[in-house]
Amino acid sequence: MAPQRFREQFAQIQRTMPDVPLAMGPDDAGEFLYEKGVVLARDGEEARVVEDTVRQHFTTFAGLSADRVRRASPGTNRSGITRIQVADPGEGDGSGDPAVAGALRALSATEGRAGRRLISRNHVVSIAVNACPGDEPVPVAPGERPNPAAAETTHDPDSAVRVLIIDTGLMHDHRSYPLLAHTRGDAQLEECGEDGVLKQYCGHGTFIAGLVAAVAPNTDITVRGTLNDAGAILESEFGEKLFEAVDRDGWPDVISLSAGTSNGRTDGLLGVDAFMRELREQPTLLVAAAGNNGSATPFWPAAYADLPGYENAVLSVGALRGDGGFGACFSNHGGWVKAYAPGERLTSALTGFDTPVPYVYQHSTYDSCRYGFTYACTCHHPRHTGVLSEDGGSAKPDQVMFEGLAQWSGTSFATPVAVGMIASLMTAHAQTDPRKARRQLMDGTTEFAEVRGAHVPALLPPTWRPVQVSPPSARA
Repeated sequence: MAPQRFREQFAQIQRTMPDVPLAMGPDDAGEFLYEKGVVLARDGEEARVVEDTVRQHFTTFAGLSADRVRRASPGTNRSGITRIQVADPGEGDGSGDPAVAGALRALSATEGRAGRRLISRNHVVSIAVNACPGDEPVPVAPGERPNPAAAETTHDPDSAVRVLIIDTGLMHDHRSYPLLAHTRGDAQLEECGEDGVLKQYCGHGTFIAGLVAAVAPNTDITVRGTLNDAGAILESEFGEKLFEAVDRDGWPDVISLSAGTSNGRTDGLLGVDAFMRELREQPTLLVAAAGNNGSATPFWPAAYADLPGYENAVLSVGALRGDGGFGACFSNHGGWVKAYAPGERLTSALTGFDTPVPYVYQHSTYDSCRYGFTYACTCHHPRHTGVLSEDGGSAKPDQVMFEGLAQWSGTSFATPVAVGMIASLMTAHAQTDPRKARRQLMDGTTEFAEVRGAHVPALLPPTWRPVQVSPPSARA
């Protein structure tokens, strides 16, 4: 059977959140995931308005008890967000939640009068979209160099650019990889299962840190393990975790974020609204992944780059395919994506070099590109059979061994390449303002690529080596 990547990842994320019933949205379309039976509102008066309006709507139009609408959690955190329960989360299955949809409809007229959004689903924020990276990691031949390769800049603690990576934690042996000798942060909670096999997204944060360090060695990198083992977190928790990260380490020069969600709207995420407004007032640049749905639908927080007031504070990054001339098949696109960087078959550290570690593929590759492209993209090359995609487990999944480096694809990885280029410019020009460095980088970019017929800025590091793809046509 053909892989059902979104549904496979829905099941994977649900297993890592056993106490949080999840649904697909909108309805059963499979564009995003959210918590069943719960909506979000800002604490205080707006939360009261949401409660009262939803309670009246359900009582009047659905004949339901008003007692079903109640505070699930107070808005006592810095994000100022309240979870309001509007139904029993155990009702129904994962194919949408009519109660949440009804609550959103109940507030539509009130929101129009208020002039801003009052209510939201509690979305799942996950590593780059469609709830998964562009592919799964692939071993590289022994002795193969990182790609991008390490730049010649040396590390100077007095002038190093401070980069904060919000992702999964660091692998225990990451310091065995020379480029990550100066990296610090949270450890990955559980790297392998009881069978000794590497878990699906272990190494994601380490791989990203390795890319930043390769493009810009003069960086002080901190990795915070904000996301769970499936690379996911609820929107209601995400804003608070972002605040905790910057409170713990101070506001950095650059934040690298390879996670987010679509939400069917064009005005951002309610759960991170307070953090984004604070970011706007800080001397920090957020560089965020555009997501891997092959879609023009805004993906947050990356799409804040297109909202008034955030033009300088946020850079959204899409992925180029291996040759750097065209967009990768999986990359989100559109006017809200402000730059593109190599994001297909990059080579970086998955683990350190202590011992080889086995990995079993979770997803099967497709027979052809799921987005209609005709080059040898990551949808179907290299071929492998996965655990989740097989009907009844009739085929044995492929197992490989990792010994440090791997190839991996996704806007997750184009993002740290862009981060590294900004940090490298800051070092080269003794620039201390990352937002000015972003403008200088974008204004000075002379390389362009084609993405869905549009010519877009291509951020190509000097040490990056194109990977040959064929046939040469970019689109079917």
